[in-house]
Amino acid sequence: MKECVEGSHAIAEIVKLCRPAVVSAYPITPQTHIVEDLSQFKADGEADFEFIRSESEFAAASIVLGASASGVRTYTATSSQGLLLMAEVIFTISGMRLPVVLTCANRAVSAPINIWNDQQDAMTVRDSGWIMLFAEDNQEAVDFHLLAFKLAEHLQIPVMVNVDGFILTHTFEPLEMPSAAQVKKFLPDYNPSSGQFLDVKNPKSLGCFATPDDYFEIRKDLFDDLQNSKVTIVKELNNFSKAFKRNNAELVEYYGKENAETVFVAMGSVGGTIKDTIDELSVAGASVSLARIKCFRPFPREEIFKKLSFAKNVAVIDKSVSLGQEGIIATEVKAVLLGTGVKVQSCVAGLGGRDITREMLKDVLNKIQGDNSATLFVGLK
Repeated sequence: MKECVEGSHAIAEIVKLCRPAVVSAYPITPQTHIVEDLSQFKADGEADFEFIRSESEFAAASIVLGASASGVRTYTATSSQGLLLMAEVIFTISGMRLPVVLTCANRAVSAPINIWNDQQDAMTVRDSGWIMLFAEDNQEAVDFHLLAFKLAEHLQIPVMVNVDGFILTHTFEPLEMPSAAQVKKFLPDYNPSSGQFLDVKNPKSLGCFATPDDYFEIRKDLFDDLQNSKVTIVKELNNFSKAFKRNNAELVEYYGKENAETVFVAMGSVGGTIKDTIDELSVAGASVSLARIKCFRPFPREEIFKKLSFAKNVAVIDKSVSLGQEGIIATEVKAVLLGTGVKVQSCVAGLGGRDITREMLKDVLNKIQGDNSATLFVGLK
């Protein structure tokens, strides 16, 4: 049965059902409702995790690092400047191979101060060694959190689940919430192997000093394991789809006309607006489709190539920008399609929460037909 739930509350509910031992976070808009609900669950006796209030996001990340290093399931959440304040610890968590799960309620970064949605925060730490999932709607946000704990603990790689701030976190949607029994069956209790955590009976160092003789190889191991994690991610997506009767277990969702002439590429909630635009344009006979990236790290190179190499034009809708270069996803898509003859247009849109409308997307389609190669900033006044 479906229930109409606020996105943040749904995320808090699924995290509770995943049975973390330690939750620590510092409130920041638009993440706050998630940790408020988790705190309320604890206060009302509905959850038995330790909820540790921290004095900053840096402290919250450090707390879950320590808890995870002790061998228990952990969770935190943040947004925008909070994620940037965590940055040092974010790199340390992945380097120590700790299976932490983090929700990022995506929000613009300062300056100027802005509390609305874009994806600049997550893109700023994209090279930190985390698996990065991006949800289109709140059902996918719920599903990805359950999947995230399974992946993190199996792979010993942390997972960041990204949900667009306000657009998802503060929106009520009908969705299916799995039962505690279903969650327990898919995600058993966390039982790390000996040597994966700090234990006085089996002493081990985590994140210790590494000289040039060792550091390079250690980072290469993480590089390889993150790249190879795609196999496990796809496998668990398939397992999840079968267990919970979901469709589309691919890392890149394709929507619209098969082998379309023009393909949009995007991540997150803007996928819904693009789908509506495609439906409208398809009625008029336009050859257009969407390739929505659900997993940004590891980057799904092969899947992107398979879904885009036939296209004439690709319009990448980035809700972030590499200042002095172009949209961040666009750069990666161009690298994948290098030498194919496919024209890839970088389109930056929605920064600071500006609406991305169907009319804007139609305008993008018109503009990419020409010879323009400079980055398009969509929706400027």
